Amino acid sequence: MCLGIPGRVVEIVDGYAGQLALVDVEGARRRVNIGMLDQAPADGDWVLLHMGFAVEVIDRAKAREALAGLEMMGQARTQRIRRGFEVRGVVQGVGFRPFVYVTASELMLAGRVTNTGAGVVAEVEGAPEAVEEFGRRLEADAPPLAIVEDVRAFDQPPTGVTEFTIEASTGGGRARTLVSPDIATCQACLDEMRDPADRRHRHPFITCTHCGPRFTIVTGTPYDRAATTMAGFPMCEDCRAEYEDPADRRFHAQPIACHACGPRLELVRADTAVPVTGEDALRGARELLAAGRIVAVKGLGGYHLACDARNDDAVRELRRRKRRGDKPFAVMVSGLATAGELVRLTDDEEALLTGARRPIVLLPRRPATGTSGGVSPSVAPGNPDLGVMLPYTPVHVLLFGTGDDPPGPDALVMTSANLSGEPIVTGDAEALAELAPLVDAWLRHDREIHVPCDDSVSRFVAGAELPVRRSRGYAPLPLALPFDVPPTLAVGADLKNTCALGEGRYAWVSQHIGDMDAPATVEALTRTEERLERLTGVTPGQLVTDPHPGYRSGTWAREHARGRPVRTVQHHHAHIASVMGEHGLGPDESVIGIAFDGTGQGTDGAAWGGEALIAGYKSFSRAGHLGYVPLAGGDASVLRPYRMALAHLRAAGIGWDEELPAVRACPPRERDVLAHQFGTGFGCVPTSGMGRLFDAVASLSGVRHTVDHEAQAAVELEGLARAAGAEAFAPRDRYAFGLPSATSQEQVVADPGPVVRAVVRDVRAGVAPEVIAARFHASVAGLVARFAEICRERTGLGVVALGGGVFQNAVLLDASHRLLTERGFTVLRPRLLPPNDGGIAFGQLLVAASG
Repeated sequence: MCLGIPGRVVEIVDGYAGQLALVDVEGARRRVNIGMLDQAPADGDWVLLHMGFAVEVIDRAKAREALAGLEMMGQARTQRIRRGFEVRGVVQGVGFRPFVYVTASELMLAGRVTNTGAGVVAEVEGAPEAVEEFGRRLEADAPPLAIVEDVRAFDQPPTGVTEFTIEASTGGGRARTLVSPDIATCQACLDEMRDPADRRHRHPFITCTHCGPRFTIVTGTPYDRAATTMAGFPMCEDCRAEYEDPADRRFHAQPIACHACGPRLELVRADTAVPVTGEDALRGARELLAAGRIVAVKGLGGYHLACDARNDDAVRELRRRKRRGDKPFAVMVSGLATAGELVRLTDDEEALLTGARRPIVLLPRRPATGTSGGVSPSVAPGNPDLGVMLPYTPVHVLLFGTGDDPPGPDALVMTSANLSGEPIVTGDAEALAELAPLVDAWLRHDREIHVPCDDSVSRFVAGAELPVRRSRGYAPLPLALPFDVPPTLAVGADLKNTCALGEGRYAWVSQHIGDMDAPATVEALTRTEERLERLTGVTPGQLVTDPHPGYRSGTWAREHARGRPVRTVQHHHAHIASVMGEHGLGPDESVIGIAFDGTGQGTDGAAWGGEALIAGYKSFSRAGHLGYVPLAGGDASVLRPYRMALAHLRAAGIGWDEELPAVRACPPRERDVLAHQFGTGFGCVPTSGMGRLFDAVASLSGVRHTVDHEAQAAVELEGLARAAGAEAFAPRDRYAFGLPSATSQEQVVADPGPVVRAVVRDVRAGVAPEVIAARFHASVAGLVARFAEICRERTGLGVVALGGGVFQNAVLLDASHRLLTERGFTVLRPRLLPPNDGGIAFGQLLVAASG
């Protein structure tokens, strides 16, 4: 209704529980019960509010006059209730308390909200219908970065409180929630940073409730500024006012800062003893990059090594200094337009690239045209894809330049700052010492990185995201478990190591740790596990590891057991259980599991890797596998695909004819040694690894004979298959594995010999490697489908889970998914965790909890 007051018209709208929200013109907020108006301060004007918006300026007398004309006094006497809500999930560091405050204000509710070690607790008091609506909104309208896992409501006696407050966090009890992952700078912050009229114009650390650092700066829970590495940066008066203003986007944003009170940028050059700061640091770094120099850039989760991705001399020098071999570099581009020049993008891939998580996305390259049509060939030699990411911090955006900045490179190599095989460098003193042989300068700042976190890597395959490395932007989000598990620590495998903690219905998989062949990575596992325990409050009563006797992760588990039991879970069983778990399959369900990878310890002592399993969580049986061939010398054969080619040639009954590229690639003396080993079995272990068959075919077809990083040969073979076009995948041209006519035996063995013989025939006939690659991929997808059909005939199961590192191959995953779907199978493929060993800890945890 509207009520006339001399000199003005005031609109009054009924509130809940007879409350009137008042704010004085100095900005102080009050909420006063209508029947308690006399308790309001006597002096000053007041702003009459409705739903948080100013209606009119009135004094107390006019407020009384207005209220006299309303039928709200009776409403003030209606029943008030008080209800508490305990919210669990990712609800700290995502603007949840400000959201609760604003929601309560809109509903005219009194009460309080606080962070606790368990999550967020809100208590509200007011009209019953308003309290009910509040509870609904907690889940339905939560902030975009929040993940509400559970809300528990409990009634309390009303206290008559008339205000709603955000209270200091409490740390009592066990911490059972995690803060948000680090989030890319939001558009609102970028707009402010580019606005010369804004007080945060060009601020390198601009952030708000919806974006910025979270996980990497957290030192403890509950998530408050004092429990982050921003604790050493006291807020200035302007930032404090924003922090305390419920209407502001930075209300209770813990990393809030500005030019006056935030961290400082500094450029340290190797050729001068005098560092420069602020804008001079940015300008100097951009000039160095434009001149072909290498700069260490401090990011969210560690330092990067950066250089101009279009400058071949700079990229080759970085590769030489880092001892990188041919392993691909990731490229950060200035924006979507530049990305579109370098790679092909679908709508789904663009959404992944531009999302708040900002992973490195593997994308097919465009052919280079002219001198500026692409990046240096040395960025990703022989790789069909380019790993591309967009800037995700203000420093990155400013490094590319904004406004009137002189132009610099629009594509930068951004690779983790470390020597190959070691953890990412995070500390400033460590960076100066360890990166000195690698860089010409350091662009750094004085905000500490507490938690190391590499960039995530992902791709989009068969209608969904396929993680390759789960780290920044994803970790430490909890994963729901399909059944209760006791407090358990799973330590993963030795390659692409992650660990996982689980208790109850949740598991927390760590960020990417790395390969365990360096002592520093083993130490990183110790630190990561300790932090995860502190953040989650899980104290594991048992440990789980891979049974491989040589795995350093297994040694770590036994050394850190401290009397607790250490269980082992077979490698490929863990792969399949991981996929089952992320799809929510129950404790008594079983699937057909196709586990294809390089090598993993089998129960018979062989190196498995081409497996068809009938698997549940409690147990598995081996229904089929790729036929064994000898793996001579372990890693020596992994690094020299020609050795696997010779092993498969011998198993297929084909002589080592020097007309074949793989045979020519093997030195004669090494051939003699291999012939002896294959004949006697000395230094050999039988392997069914599908990854090793990919290596063999890559060498047989002349694609790649030696590698310096994992899956290099297979990746190049995949690229050739993609380039061949759809016609090369025709079923009539598919190679065929040898399968017995009767498939009733306990384990069906797929003989790779016919495929190897067909590849050799095509090589001798001069068939293009692209066509051979496509036919081979089609044959492996056909084997996946045939294995699944055999298992369905035997068991009646119709659900297939695909796991193992070979399914990182987009061509194979897409073809397998299509063939299985056509045959009526329900296909489960990795979506939340990598198919490679980065997801294996999750499967270990589930299997161990089921036994």
